[in-house]
Amino acid sequence: MIGKNAILTALSAYDIEAECIKKSKEYFDQEAFSKAVEILRNAERIGASGCGHSGIACQHFTHLMCCCERPARFISPAEAVHGGSGYLQKGDVMLFASRGGKTAELMPILDICKKKGVKVITVTENMESPLALNADVVLKQYVNRETDKYNMQGTTSTTSLIVIFHALQTALIEETGYTEEQFALIHPGGAVGERLNK
Repeated sequence: MIGKNAILTALSAYDIEAECIKKSKEYFDQEAFSKAVEILRNAERIGASGCGHSGIACQHFTHLMCCCERPARFISPAEAVHGGSGYLQKGDVMLFASRGGKTAELMPILDICKKKGVKVITVTENMESPLALNADVVLKQYVNRETDKYNMQGTTSTTSLIVIFHALQTALIEETGYTEEQFALIHPGGAVGERLNK
């Protein structure tokens, strides 16, 4: 059996993250969110990039987009400046995720996007950051604290970011009229595919 403190801190993780999600709704900007959904709906291609936990969350985001048939790709910061940003064309959209809004690895990609006429959505906690100030749309991220005792691991911050991504996909499904039948075609595998294709 693990120590009592480990159990208590594990249980507190649920409370910390639940509080974050609940509080995040207070920062929901309907105008900015609507504009982000419109940009995503109208883009032929969607890219997303971030570093560390934000990058991993962006991979989840691009999969969510593909699951409602919005062609999307995670572009790693390293690959983006070695030709990977060629995926994006004028009128497409690039989503950046950076809690501080000034991740150095993302700045060259931002510059490429601006020069190519690619629209930029930034999700960040820092509304005065370079990635926010140079975006077409900024979605505010709220984080109360990370779940570990040192407040340093990307836990709650990752959850708050992913909830924003889930909200975007939920709205896109509604706005595009995406159907169960469409999803059944591209998701024949697993329990979900079995249920949808009965």
